[in-house]
Amino acid sequence: MNTILIILAFICLAIGIAGAVIPGLPGPPVSWLGLLLAALTPFAAVNATMLIVTAVIAAVITVLDYVVPSLSTKHNGGSKYGIWGCNIGLVISIIGLPFGPQGLIGVIFWPFAGALVGEYINKHDWQPALRAAWGAFLGFLTGTLLKLVYCIALLVVVIVKLL
Repeated sequence: MNTILIILAFICLAIGIAGAVIPGLPGPPVSWLGLLLAALTPFAAVNATMLIVTAVIAAVITVLDYVVPSLSTKHNGGSKYGIWGCNIGLVISIIGLPFGPQGLIGVIFWPFAGALVGEYINKHDWQPALRAAWGAFLGFLTGTLLKLVYCIALLVVVIVKLL
């Protein structure tokens, strides 16, 4: 039984890392599930405090992944129109995910396009609109990097705990 749990833990950790860079897969929660599965074995010395702290971090990172593009849009000069455009683009991209590879590209494209269109509607100038859209793109990259670092860190923790 312990061998099966460890194998499942590493499968979850691998899926979590993939989910950190592939939109639509919930990377941090799946990686945390891998940590939990490893903790259920007598080989990994993972205490309840570590499980709670890492679960809270996974939840925060998952929420930030949706919030950071809007905040970055605002930080790069975006108005309410640009932020709303970014959010609408994010919703469109999430709806498009089940429809194949274009959905993966859409998670990058639609928030960018939404912020661009929203800002252009507000200011009628492409330069500030492009800057706000660039902020949406940087926010997406920031969220992806946060997820990737977290998921890799959990993999390292499980490996170290199992040694």
